[in-house]
Amino acid sequence: MRRLLLSLLACMALAPAARGAPEPRGEVTVFAAASLTDALRDLGRDWAARGNPAPRFSFAASSTLARQIEQGAPADLFLSADEAWMDHLAQRGMVVPATRVSPVGNELVLVTPAATPRSVTLVPGTDLAALLGPRGRIAVGDPAHVPAGRYAQAALEWMGQWPALSPRLARAENVRAALLLVERGEVPFGIVYATDAVASAGVRVAGTFLAASHPPITYPFALTRRAEPNAGARALLGFLAGAEAHPAWRRHGFALAR
Repeated sequence: MRRLLLSLLACMALAPAARGAPEPRGEVTVFAAASLTDALRDLGRDWAARGNPAPRFSFAASSTLARQIEQGAPADLFLSADEAWMDHLAQRGMVVPATRVSPVGNELVLVTPAATPRSVTLVPGTDLAALLGPRGRIAVGDPAHVPAGRYAQAALEWMGQWPALSPRLARAENVRAALLLVERGEVPFGIVYATDAVASAGVRVAGTFLAASHPPITYPFALTRRAEPNAGARALLGFLAGAEAHPAWRRHGFALAR
């Protein structure tokens, strides 16, 4: 009995210290927009090379990931391809507002299969429907829920091409799926991010949409509410949004926030 009592007292003495100790940097789960795939895989290797546990990545459309987080998926960080889906989670108290930062941006481009390169001037009045031919379609992330598709719709509206092209879209579940349709030659054109074109040997850039044709393409990052006490998640977010990650973002074609 005396030994049991001493053991209990020892545990009680250690408990406050344990509660005050910093949480170990365990594995971190990152939900990230599909267009961030290549850059984040490189950055994940860099993070692990510094002695940290390798992050676990889940890549998909920002809308899909946001809804999964809303339904309780165990994400520690959310990296969105637009501000709207981060706003969606913020309004529901699912992310930590003070951690939100938008460190990188992108451009929107028109691509063709590498085997059939073309050059297209993307200005109001350019008849993209005529360039598609009688049966051709243009691949985009589905504008109903994919950020890249929303930017594409805005750009086509700015050009005056949306009424003619909206029935001729090959709507993909995310921007990388749209890119794949072009790589395979299943469609003559696709609208993707500039970084997707950089990552693919199977496409060529036919033209770059003017920045004025669509809302700014920015990528907000934030800690999810469930990961608020997770020191490892906070440290990884600081790394991805900080100066040490800049070379990797540039190498993959992303623009750095000013």
